[in-house]
Amino acid sequence: MERTPIPVLTVQTAPYEDQRPTGGGGLRRPTGLFESQRNYLPNFVQSLLSSVDLRDRQGCTMVVGSDGRYFSKTAIEIVVQMAAANGIGRLVIGQNGILSTPAVSCIIRKIKAAGGIILTASHSPGGPGGEFGVKFEVANGGPAPDMVSDKIYQISKTLEEYAICPDLRVDLSRLGRQEFDLENKFKPFRVEIVDSVDIYLNLLRSIFDFNAIRNLLTGPNQIKIRIDAMNGVMGPYVRRILCDELGAPANSAINCIPLEDFGGQPPDPNLTYATALLEAMRGGEYGFGAAFDADGDRYMILGQNGFFVNASDSLAIIAANLSCIPYFCQMGVRGFGRSMPTSTALDKVAKLMKVPVYETPAGWRYFSNLMDSGRCSLCGEESFGTGSDHLREKDGLWAVLVWLSILAARKQSVEEIVRDHWTKFGRHYYCRFDYEALEPRTAYFIMRDLEALITDKSFSHQQFAVGNNIYSVERTDSFEYIDPVDGTVTKRQGLRIIFSDASRLIFRMSASSHVRATLRIYAESYEKDPSQHNKEPQAVLSPLIAIALKISQIHERTGRKGPTVIT
Repeated sequence: MERTPIPVLTVQTAPYEDQRPTGGGGLRRPTGLFESQRNYLPNFVQSLLSSVDLRDRQGCTMVVGSDGRYFSKTAIEIVVQMAAANGIGRLVIGQNGILSTPAVSCIIRKIKAAGGIILTASHSPGGPGGEFGVKFEVANGGPAPDMVSDKIYQISKTLEEYAICPDLRVDLSRLGRQEFDLENKFKPFRVEIVDSVDIYLNLLRSIFDFNAIRNLLTGPNQIKIRIDAMNGVMGPYVRRILCDELGAPANSAINCIPLEDFGGQPPDPNLTYATALLEAMRGGEYGFGAAFDADGDRYMILGQNGFFVNASDSLAIIAANLSCIPYFCQMGVRGFGRSMPTSTALDKVAKLMKVPVYETPAGWRYFSNLMDSGRCSLCGEESFGTGSDHLREKDGLWAVLVWLSILAARKQSVEEIVRDHWTKFGRHYYCRFDYEALEPRTAYFIMRDLEALITDKSFSHQQFAVGNNIYSVERTDSFEYIDPVDGTVTKRQGLRIIFSDASRLIFRMSASSHVRATLRIYAESYEKDPSQHNKEPQAVLSPLIAIALKISQIHERTGRKGPTVIT
């Protein structure tokens, strides 16, 4: 029986002025906005699809996945219907719509897709009262560069119509190929539902010595691990890879069922929100703990008794131990990248290894050019994101497997490895203070006035006395990045004060939300003397924070008594 072709409709719409991607081609908004504002999601999806040149779009393959949050299945249906109407030839979608961000990057690169769409708001809360997001990956498997984000935004401001096949229905639960005949289309539109884990798992097998990790988890000197998927996308990956493939007991993994509201907690792997994991680790039963965010690109590492490894230290320790990973023994190490706010611990390792360090603005998209051009092998950010040139995204589970590989090779505990690293390279005391949900104009004026203050000539070489400490300003700037590959200049990426003892204060506005602003203060102080490595970071950094509060006047100007989150 001949199938009736599915109609392709053109729907009239009106543009929205607030659909500027916040970086990496991503739009993150309150879920209620996507649900209540007419055509809000279709408008952005059309703008995103139209940003791909027509000749590249016709008949191409794209990858679609989500972190499973509330509104994802509705959104996937709309994305599928619009992709078909806009000439996409094939979509590859994770079963039940589930694909981690690293897995999407992996599949794009494996099948040479034109790009991908990920439905996630990262570590932001889910549920009807939470946030929802749409993120665009380009053909290299990385976040969209700024020029693509700008193009999406320009299209969104003048959009008058979008194309959709509203009668097209896909069964996301059924593995395999589904074909659909469309009106006025010569070739059928194809959807392939794939196992969420398989392709990504095969990549990891080619990077790591799974036998060594398996022996760590199951051998005579095995360690007990505790892994918290925080009810995000990583549950199926943790179960399949760490438990089924590598032998960790099933009860090693907790919160592994993806939930639309992530169990009512923000899926944010830090000491503030991963409290269940922290309490379990403090009991001393487990030798290694890790947590992941909603879409699987961020992670946190804990050692026995809750020993916390900050993200900057984790990056530096990974860099110093790359010889434990077969992939790097084969490929070599060409260079490292870190975001400007990330501590300079990585720089110490790079100096010893005689490889360059590229200091970029915050945002993973800035690493893509470096990796594509062969300049960079390992990259990381202080916001719990680390990855290598195996993908073009940060990769939480990859980082956890690196750590397990290091534990297997060195036969030491997490704490012993960290303390040995401090002894060899020195300790970088580091904290980030987040002032969230600020009124945007207030935050803007704080940053404007602060920039005027610190870039004035009179501020240069100024001294600050706090208790017994004296800090002499060595240099200040508004961070500017010149891409060494294509010469692109990115300005105003944070304010830096660097002191004569290499201590740093950084002030930066976060661009993750459009409704309220987040202002972040980063403090870093270097200590070479091992006898001084056992102090609490906040105690060591309190003089620097006092300087930051004094010159920014953030408490006086916001009415706050302190930061919302400290990491």
